[in-house]
Amino acid sequence: MHQRESVERFLALHGREPSPVEQFDVYERGGFSCAATSLMSNRRDFYKISLIVNGSGIFTMADRAIDIDGNALLFMNPMVPYAWDPTTEEQTGYFCLFTEPFVDTSFANGKLAHSPLFRVGGDFVFFPDEPTMQFLTTLFERMHVEKASAYAGKYEVLRNYVQLIMHEALKLNPADGFYKPANTHERIFALFIDLLERQFPIDAPGQVVQLRTANEYARQLNVHTNHLNRLLRERTGRTTSAWIAERIVKEAKALLRNSDWDVAEIGYTLGFEHASNFNSFFKKHTGQPPSQYRKLPV
Repeated sequence: MHQRESVERFLALHGREPSPVEQFDVYERGGFSCAATSLMSNRRDFYKISLIVNGSGIFTMADRAIDIDGNALLFMNPMVPYAWDPTTEEQTGYFCLFTEPFVDTSFANGKLAHSPLFRVGGDFVFFPDEPTMQFLTTLFERMHVEKASAYAGKYEVLRNYVQLIMHEALKLNPADGFYKPANTHERIFALFIDLLERQFPIDAPGQVVQLRTANEYARQLNVHTNHLNRLLRERTGRTTSAWIAERIVKEAKALLRNSDWDVAEIGYTLGFEHASNFNSFFKKHTGQPPSQYRKLPV
């Protein structure tokens, strides 16, 4: 399984010196080895918006792929791996990278990952017309200028530019022409395992798992819950819920052993609003309550 890709690792892959990113950065595609470097399907810890002006390639995300040949606007979610395979040497345009805290929490009800632009089951590829492309190009150019400025409030300005791009996309019709790549079932299985592992480890009491149910995982993977459940049963003999429960129990045991958080805090980070629900869940799967498990000798 690939490790999660950081901004620094992403930059190094493209022959750039890793540099600190203050929750946001913007680049031109032309000087970024986009034609020479394929982006492998991998988890990343940042959101990405790409404006492809010239250049073609195959973009794959979750269980869908699409051929792109210029004039495209793409939205990429760090929750799910994606891949870009260039098919021409000429690759021009822009892209920006940012983390969820960078975007105003008022957008998409404070859940950027649930926006239709970034949710895997939503619309994440658009083919704008020429007037819209000119407007989007201007916005990216303005972001370049603003990022390099010494203005104290430049990140607020940049945040407004990003939100404007997102709102422009919501006005557009999503792209047609998606197709299922080869070995779709294998890909969905790998993506599910990646998504599951992406929730862990829990490093702080305020960190809460983002996906908790089979329906939430299926929604991210753009498949029906029954389809995901059947696929996992056929491949592993276990249901989606069983996979999720097993991983949560594993994390709960690690936190009970290796942290001094109280049981209620641990339960909350694992998606249980009430300590009693966590106690019942843990006892059901281990045969003992969490407080008793914590007292067992290592």
